[in-house]
Amino acid sequence: MDADVIVVGLGSAGAMACWQLAEVHGAQVIGVEQYALGHDAGGYAGESRLFRTGYHESPEYVPMLLRARELWQELERGGRRTLFLPAGVLSIGAPTIAPMRNVLASVEEHEIPHEVLDAAELKSRFPQHGSITDEIGVLDRLGGVLRPESAVQEALRRARKAGAELIDNAPVAGIEEIPGGVRVSTARGSHTAKSVVVTAGAWAAQLVPELREVLDIRPLVLTWFAPEDPAAFAPEVFPGFIRDLGDVHLFGIPSVDGALVKAGWADAWGSIADPAQLVRFLEPSALAGVGGEVHDLVPDLPAHPSRHSVHMDAYTPDRRAVIGTVRPGVVVVAGLSGHGFKLAPAFGEIAARSALGLPQQHDISRFSPDRFGG
Repeated sequence: MDADVIVVGLGSAGAMACWQLAEVHGAQVIGVEQYALGHDAGGYAGESRLFRTGYHESPEYVPMLLRARELWQELERGGRRTLFLPAGVLSIGAPTIAPMRNVLASVEEHEIPHEVLDAAELKSRFPQHGSITDEIGVLDRLGGVLRPESAVQEALRRARKAGAELIDNAPVAGIEEIPGGVRVSTARGSHTAKSVVVTAGAWAAQLVPELREVLDIRPLVLTWFAPEDPAAFAPEVFPGFIRDLGDVHLFGIPSVDGALVKAGWADAWGSIADPAQLVRFLEPSALAGVGGEVHDLVPDLPAHPSRHSVHMDAYTPDRRAVIGTVRPGVVVVAGLSGHGFKLAPAFGEIAARSALGLPQQHDISRFSPDRFGG
């Protein structure tokens, strides 16, 4: 065999899996990427991502989120880049809606440092947010901002330093089972290993047929706005936020460059059948809706974005990632469903342990590839 494990797709989860496999477990690793390393076509790209432990989706994620936070800090300590800005994350919404109930349960059940602010306190502490009515705010003190491109590059650097072989510009043509392992065929040659980890994002279903009926590819449109007073949106005074108001689900990130503020919708842009169908540039008219809602809820941001970028992610029907073994020797991490980057180090750790046949530190049954049947 050429290696113990081959990792296909070197975005967020793949980079973290390579790091864990090579540095922590001392495994022989080959990482394969269809584009150049650090490309911007993956779901992780876009300058910044929120990290939060007050979790809208479910408090059951919190132990894994806390482990991910430890790993983010470990990755940063051993490197040369700032990866995590501990600026906090503010969740805003009516206390009766499900996302806010989940946030409150997350911070209370797991004793996360936090503050609960009533409407008057919200208006006083964070006047950047407009149209506050009966909403509350929950300030997650363990939350903050992640720098995704730097994080992926740092994980790959650590993996390479630990002996991993990383091969870019090598699209994978197929994965086949062979006696004692798998063969991965690419445009730059074939490689064999005892197992393979497929972390190919929106392309995962092309390589793993078991996922074709499970994954829905959705564009992610990121938008940045130029405030009149950038200092009012610095991380020290304006934590990242998620706000749910009626049908509007808005997220925002403080200015990490002193000029622009990232804010917008999540997965409100429909679906595409194939990654090749992604349109990477949108006309201003297509951005008018998100610009208007950003301006309505954060009035000091203009109604038109200064720039935008378009990426994509794969979603599952229940918005839980698919993590586990789909057939002998083939482990997948796929369908991160728009909230996977913050968990990427933990997912990479889980994938590494799965590939090596080691026991898990977390219950991953909720992510089982078998849960959809078929």
